[in-house]
Amino acid sequence: MSQTIRQRIIAELRQREMDLYQIAQLLGMTEKETLTHLPHVQKSVTAQGGRLLVRPARCDGCGYEFTSRQRLAPPGRCPKCKQSRISGPWYAVKLRGQPER
Repeated sequence: MSQTIRQRIIAELRQREMDLYQIAQLLGMTEKETLTHLPHVQKSVTAQGGRLLVRPARCDGCGYEFTSRQRLAPPGRCPKCKQSRISGPWYAVKLRGQPER
């Protein structure tokens, strides 16, 4: 039986940390399509006793880190320097009993 898109995302994020672009490329989807699956992935992982880990996005211009951001989507621009050169955020899945990265 083949895996659903969300099951594939979970399986990949259990193996390594990825950003939205990498996940989209792996699945052959757009970043916008991929982003619609992340809240559901988060709920599924939580129901399994795990967590969707999100390493904050960072501005490539000034180094500002979006540590207080709660949304899963990447920010559009930096509030500090107003540039839109943003890296991340990066996602990973940690299930119960799996070591932290």
